[in-house]
Amino acid sequence: MTEKTTGSKMPFDKCIPPEAREHFRAARKEIHQSVEAFLPPEFAEHRHNARKEVLLAWRSMIDQTLQQMEKTTH
Repeated sequence: MTEKTTGSKMPFDKCIPPEAREHFRAARKEIHQSVEAFLPPEFAEHRHNARKEVLLAWRSMIDQTLQQMEKTTH
């Protein structure tokens, strides 16, 4: 994956940890797959996986924020 240049469409890329971005991408993929499956048994599985990926992304962002807070207090 290449680094974004100045003027990027994603101005917050530097603020969001790469791990969180990957989880959000995985969540988006799972959401698209769930729509494609449109309510067959796979729908519930993809919805579950998407929710999990979003939660993992948030956890990663919280962990990153806590690390930054620790750096500034020590």
